[in-house]
Amino acid sequence: MSFRTCCTNPYGFNTTAKLMPKYSIVIPAYNEAKRLGPSLERVGNYVIEQRWDAEVIVVNDGSQDATPDIVRQSAQRYPFMQLIENPGNRGKGYSVRNGMLHASGDLLLFSDADLSAPIEEAPKLLSAIADGAGIAIGSRWLRPETQTKRQKLMRQIYGRAFNIALRILLRLKQKDTQCGFKAFTREAAQRIFPLQQIERWGFDPEILYLGRHFGFRIDEVPVAWADVGGTRISPLRDGLRMMGEVLRIRWNALTGRYRVH
Repeated sequence: MSFRTCCTNPYGFNTTAKLMPKYSIVIPAYNEAKRLGPSLERVGNYVIEQRWDAEVIVVNDGSQDATPDIVRQSAQRYPFMQLIENPGNRGKGYSVRNGMLHASGDLLLFSDADLSAPIEEAPKLLSAIADGAGIAIGSRWLRPETQTKRQKLMRQIYGRAFNIALRILLRLKQKDTQCGFKAFTREAAQRIFPLQQIERWGFDPEILYLGRHFGFRIDEVPVAWADVGGTRISPLRDGLRMMGEVLRIRWNALTGRYRVH
């Protein structure tokens, strides 16, 4: 698949691609110049080693560093990689949605740019999909011993408190909604992402809520995970913002904004 740069189109799925790969891997990136190169090399080499028919879509979220240049350089080595540009800095949720709506694969996966959950863990999610799940999410907390390097204690506390709030407000049963490693069938992605409205950190609960709303089976799968460091999330500031977004999800559901017209 040739390299291309796309503008954003958050209102419909990509239906014009001539080549339909089996796998689409979406990687949102914002100012990731320091660590994106090795991550793309690892992903690219893994795709080749597994002989996957795949595309790798990196979504640049208005980076002010060399992130897009690194993607272009990687695409010269790995022709199945491509760059999508957001219209400025819109947030991780917007980036994932933008990548998913441009994806052409039968099985779609998104991963954090730092590969906190290694790309080598992808077969665990894909196995759950093959077993009948519409959505498979990586989990750090089903088996905490799989964490090779844990988050700082305060982030763990905030994360557990946030998870309790999700169980109460949205009735989500998953132990780890925020792990940036999730896979979808094309059918599930086509139903969920056009309706996604949360554009920043709180988008994960929204897509899981929508998945449950549409009746897709959601499997939570323990994966190896390591806190890479360098996160831009402030547990207090962004935690409060995410709680506001959870309330917005609840309001959207109550007011019928997730209905398919």
